Amino acid sequence: MFLDGGMGTIIQSLKLSEEDFRGERFKDHPHDLKGNNDILVLTQPEHIKNIHIAYLEAGADFVESNTFCSTFISQADYACEKYAYELNKEAARLAKEACIEVTARDPSKPRFVCGALGPTNRTCSISPSVENPAYRNVTFDELVEAYSEQARGLLDGGADILLVETIFDTLNAKAALYAIDLLFEEGSYKRTPIFVSGTIVDQSGRTLSGQTGEAFVSSINHSNPLAIGLNCALGAEQMKPFVQNIAKFTSSFVICYPNAGLPNTFGNYDETPEMMSKAVAEFAKEGLINILGGCCGTTPDHIKAIVKACSQYKPRVPPPNLQLESMIISGLEVLKVSKETNFVNIGERCNVAGSRKFARHILKGEYEEAITIARSQVENGAQIIDVNMDEGMLDGKAAMTKFLNLIASDPDISRVPIMVDSSNFEVVLAGLKCAQGKCIVNSISLKEGPEDFIKKAKIIRRFGAAVVVMAFDETGQADVKERKVEICKRSYKTLTEIVGFNPNDIIFDPNILTICTGMEEHNNFGVEFIEATREIKRTLPGAKVSGGISNLSFSFRGMDKVREAMHSVFLYHAIQAGLDMGIVNAGFLTIYDDIPKDLLELCENALWNRDSDVTEKMLNYAQKHGKETKKEANEEEWRKENVKSRISYALVKGITKYIIEDTEEARQSYSRPLEVIEGPLMNGMSVVGDLFGKGDVMKKAVAHLIPYMEEERLANLAKLGGEDSGPTHAGVVVIATVKGDVHDIGKNIVGVVLGCNNYKVIDLGVMTPCEKIISTALKEKADIIGLSGLITPSLDEMITVAKEMEKQNLDIPLLIGGATTSKAHTAVKISPQYSKPTIHVLDASKSVVVVSNLLDKKLKEDFWEDIAEEYQEIREDHYASLQNQKYLPLQIAREKGFKIDWTKQPFPIKPSFIGKRVFTNYDLKRISEFIDWNPFFQVWQLRGRYPNRGFPKIFNDEHVGLEAKKIYEEALAFIKKIIDEKLFTAKGIIYDEESRSKIVSTFFGLRQQMEKESDEPYFCLSDFIAPKSSKIPDYLGLLAVGIFGADELVKKFEHDHDDYNVIMTKAIADRFAEGFAECLHEDIRKKLWGYSSNEDLTLEDILNVKYQGIRPAPAYPSQPDHREKVTMWNLMNIYEETGIELTDNLAMLPAASVSALVFANPKSQYFAVGKIEKDQVLNYTKRINKDLEDTEKWLQSNLNYGKFNI
Repeated sequence: MFLDGGMGTIIQSLKLSEEDFRGERFKDHPHDLKGNNDILVLTQPEHIKNIHIAYLEAGADFVESNTFCSTFISQADYACEKYAYELNKEAARLAKEACIEVTARDPSKPRFVCGALGPTNRTCSISPSVENPAYRNVTFDELVEAYSEQARGLLDGGADILLVETIFDTLNAKAALYAIDLLFEEGSYKRTPIFVSGTIVDQSGRTLSGQTGEAFVSSINHSNPLAIGLNCALGAEQMKPFVQNIAKFTSSFVICYPNAGLPNTFGNYDETPEMMSKAVAEFAKEGLINILGGCCGTTPDHIKAIVKACSQYKPRVPPPNLQLESMIISGLEVLKVSKETNFVNIGERCNVAGSRKFARHILKGEYEEAITIARSQVENGAQIIDVNMDEGMLDGKAAMTKFLNLIASDPDISRVPIMVDSSNFEVVLAGLKCAQGKCIVNSISLKEGPEDFIKKAKIIRRFGAAVVVMAFDETGQADVKERKVEICKRSYKTLTEIVGFNPNDIIFDPNILTICTGMEEHNNFGVEFIEATREIKRTLPGAKVSGGISNLSFSFRGMDKVREAMHSVFLYHAIQAGLDMGIVNAGFLTIYDDIPKDLLELCENALWNRDSDVTEKMLNYAQKHGKETKKEANEEEWRKENVKSRISYALVKGITKYIIEDTEEARQSYSRPLEVIEGPLMNGMSVVGDLFGKGDVMKKAVAHLIPYMEEERLANLAKLGGEDSGPTHAGVVVIATVKGDVHDIGKNIVGVVLGCNNYKVIDLGVMTPCEKIISTALKEKADIIGLSGLITPSLDEMITVAKEMEKQNLDIPLLIGGATTSKAHTAVKISPQYSKPTIHVLDASKSVVVVSNLLDKKLKEDFWEDIAEEYQEIREDHYASLQNQKYLPLQIAREKGFKIDWTKQPFPIKPSFIGKRVFTNYDLKRISEFIDWNPFFQVWQLRGRYPNRGFPKIFNDEHVGLEAKKIYEEALAFIKKIIDEKLFTAKGIIYDEESRSKIVSTFFGLRQQMEKESDEPYFCLSDFIAPKSSKIPDYLGLLAVGIFGADELVKKFEHDHDDYNVIMTKAIADRFAEGFAECLHEDIRKKLWGYSSNEDLTLEDILNVKYQGIRPAPAYPSQPDHREKVTMWNLMNIYEETGIELTDNLAMLPAASVSALVFANPKSQYFAVGKIEKDQVLNYTKRINKDLEDTEKWLQSNLNYGKFNI
C-alpha cells in the first residue's frame, strides 16, 4: 500500500504570502503566521484539501493530515496554542473529505486518513543547554498533555489511523503513545490502528537522541503498532540498510517514506520521480516493506511513479513470534536476555540505600561524581544499571529525574538499559518519564493486594517497561520454595491474562535472603531461592528470574573477601538453576575457580546448609585473612615526621613548644622566608578549622620569620639603590561590612587572622558605602577586597559592589563572607556580576588560604580556575533544581492554608496588661540567666564534633574543648564585670492594643507556595490570628529590645588595639540582646499577657521553643520582609521611647537588638515562607500599597521568577 508525499513541499510551491497565511480570521493576529503550514487548514482549507486529492489521485491509499506541528507546544512559536485542538480536528476532517470524494469515484479502493502527530520542537531526552545536561525544555507530562489534545482532535475529525512520525527522540514518541493509549483506556474512543515512524539522522544508523533502529523498535513495541518504520532525513538509498534492520526485528508491518534524496547546497531535493521510484522499487522487490510513500521533496508525481514501479511486488510477510522467549530491553542499544545470554549483570552501585559513596554524592548534590560511579559500573561489565533514590533526606522524584537526565547525556552509560528501582511508585513514574529506552521497573508485588498490583502493572505496561515482581503477597514475604513459587505463579497469571503483559517482560525476584545470621531458620535460604528459581523457569514460560545478590552475605558486611567468594559460589549454582540476571557490583566478582579451596569449601557448606558451625568458621577465616592491626603512635611520635608535617600538626593541635625551631628548620630549607609562610604554614592553616587556639602558633611562626623577611627586603632595596619605605607586607586587604549592615564580629576575626599572617588589613568598619570600598581599594592599591554582612539586604548590597567593580574594570579579587552568605549565593548571584575572582570564604581560617593562593602568581590562575568550575557546577545544579520544584497558585495555596476551627479553639486570653510598656534599665543579671551559649561559640568558630556538639558538651570535645572552656570562663568573668560596673544598659518595649474602633496598623503576611509532597498545610502568619469573620477578639504582641553601651566599650578596645576584647564585647552584647528578648517573652507569657501563667520550663526547654506560641521577627523566614519593622517602629514609637533606630537598609542600631511579633495561639508554629511566585508578589504589593520594584528588591531571595530565579 502507498502513503502520500510531502505536504510542506507542495505548500512551499504555492508561494503563499503572510496575508494568505493569516486569511480573514487571523488578519489581526499579533504574531507573524507565514511558515505555520498547519494554520492553513483554517485559513486556506481548499488548498490543503486539493493537495490531499492530488496525492490520492496519484495512487496513495493513505493521506496524512496537515498536523505535523499542531500540538500546543509547537504552535506556541506562532502564539496559536489555543487553536491546537481545532487545527487537528479540521485537518482530519479535510483529509477525510478528500478520501470520501476520491473513493466515491472508485469504491473498490478505500482510502484512509493518517492523523499525523509530529515530534514537536522540543526534546525530552536531550538538553538544549550544553552547560546543563540535566536540563530539559519540556517534560514527559507536558508532551502527554499536548499529544492527548492532538489525538482527540484527530479522532474527532475522522482520522482512521494515528501516525506518530519523524521520531528523532524516542521519549517524545513514548509520550505520544502513552497519551493515545490513555485515551483508548478511558473508553471515550475506539482503539484505532497506530503507525510509528522513526528518523535515522545519518549513516551512523541512530536517531538524534542516539538510539539504534533496533533499540527504537524495542522502545515503542509495547504499543502494538500496526506498522513500524522510518521516514525523513535520508534518501531511499541511504535509508535501505536501516529499514532492513528494522524488518528483521519486528512482527509489525514495515512503513517507509524517504526523502527525494539528500538536500543539495540550497536545501532543495534533486531526485526526480523516476530516480526515486527506481530506488524504492528495490525495497519492494526484496520484500522489505508493506507501505511506501515519500517525505521531504516528494510530490504527487513522485508518488505516482512509486505506485507504478512497486505495485507488481508482493508485500512483506511479517514473521510470527519473533524473539520467542527472549526479553528485549534497551538503552541506546538493545540487550537481548535469552537462554543463550547466560547471566546479565545489573550494576548495584547507583543505589543510595546500597552504596554509601553514591548516597554521599547524591545527598551533597554531587551528581557528576555520582555519574562516574554509573560509568565505572558499565566499564566493569554491568549490562543494566539499577538506579535507586529511596532516602529520607532526598526528594526522590527530583533526584531520579536529574540523575537519569544526566545519564541520558552520557552515551557510554545510556547505551545500557536502566532499572528504575524504588519502593515509592511516584519515584518509579518519575524515572520512567526520563527513559527513552525500554527499561525495567523494580519492583511491584501483591503485597497491597491484586487491585493495587494490577493498577501499577497497567501503568508500567503503558510505558513499555519490563517489570520485576517480588515474591510478596498480602501475608508477607515468601521465604521457602513453595511460597515463592505459589506467589510467582499467581502474579504471572494476573500479568499475562488480565494486564496483557508479554511473559518475556516479567522478571521474578523470589527473594535472596541472608544466610549465616546465627539463626538456624535462616540457614536454608540460599537453597530455597535456587530451588524456587528452578521451578519458576520450568513452569512459567518466558519469565525471567533476578535477585539482589549482596543480600545473601549481609551477615559478613565489612568482610569483602568472604562476601565476594559467597556471591561467586551462589551465582555458580543459581545460574545453572536458571537465574537470568542479578544486581551485583560488576567490578567485584571473584571467578569461581580462583577462590581459595578452604574458603570455597566454607562458602559451599554455607550455601547448601551442610555445616551448622559454618558461620563461626567463616568469621574466623575473615578475621585471620582480612584484618590487620595498627600500632598507636605515642604522644611525641609526630616529632619524627618531616618539618612540613610537624608544622601542620602544631597548627592543628595548637602546640607552640617546637614552632620556633621547626619554622627555623623550614626557613633554612627554602630560598626565601616568605616561602615558609606560603608553603608549610599555609598548608597547615588549610587544615585548621578552629581559630584562636591556633592563632598563637601562627603568630609565633610569622614573628620568627619577619626579621628575616625584613632583612631580605632591605638587601633587595640596597641592590636597586632605593630608599627604605618601611616594613613590607605580604599584601594589602581592604575589608568592610557593607552599607546598611552594622554587624562585624566575623569580619573583625578575619582582620586579626590576616594581620597575624603579615597582611596589611584596612578595616573600613560597618555600614560602608560601595563608593568608599572601591575608592579606598584603589587608593591603598589593595590586592584583595573582602565584603561582610549578616542581614539579608547585605546580599543585595554585595551584588551592587560586584557590579560596580565590574563597571570600573577593577582587577582585584573579591571575597564574600558573613552569616547570611553562602557558597551557593556567591556562585549564583554575585560571581556572575564580576568577571574577576569572586570567592565565598567559609570562615576566618580559610581566608588566609584563599588570600595566599590569590596573591601567589604561580598558583592564582589554577586556584581560581578550580573554584570557577565548581561555581559553574553549583549554578547548573541550582538552575536544574528549580526545574524540579513546583509551586501552587496563590489562591490554591490559600485554600490549602492552615485551618483552625475557632469555634472549638480555646477562647483567646485577653492580656492582663494592655498598651505600651517601656523598660529603660532592665536587670542585667536576670538577662544573663537566659543566655544561649551555642551562638557565642559559633562566633569564635569553635565547633564541637558529634557527640560533643552544643553547650556544655563542647567542653568534652578533644579538638576545641579546652579552648571553648577557656573562652567561656573569660566570658563569665567579663559578664560579671558588665553587671557589677553597669557597662551595658538594657532598654526594651512591649505593646498590645485593645481599641477595636479603627484599624491602627496592619501587619502583612506571605504564604508558602512551594508544592509539598504531603498534605501539610501552606502556612502564613495570619493563620494564627482569629479572622474578623469569626467575631472572636484576638491579640498580637510586639516587642523590641536593645543593649546599649557596647559600642563605647568597643571603641575603647579598638583604641588599645585589643582585637580579642572587641570581638568578646560584641559577642556578649549579642547574647544579652537575645537573652533580653527571651526574658521579656517569658514575662509576657506568664504575667504581662498571662496566656501561659502556669508555665514551668527550664532554660533548655525555652531555648528549644517548648513554650506556647511563637516570636517571629520581621526579615526572618516566617515573614522575610524587613519593611514590617517600619510598621512596628511607627506603631510603638520605638526610637523615641528606647533609642533603638533603623538604618536605611532597616538594620537595627545598636546592632545588639531584637524585634518580634508575639503570637499566643497554641497551634502557632515557626515556618519558612521559602520561594514565592509572581502572583503572590503582585497581590502582596497591592495589599501593602507599595511599588513592585521596591517589593522585589526586599524579597528578592524569596522570588521564583524572572531575573530573581537564579
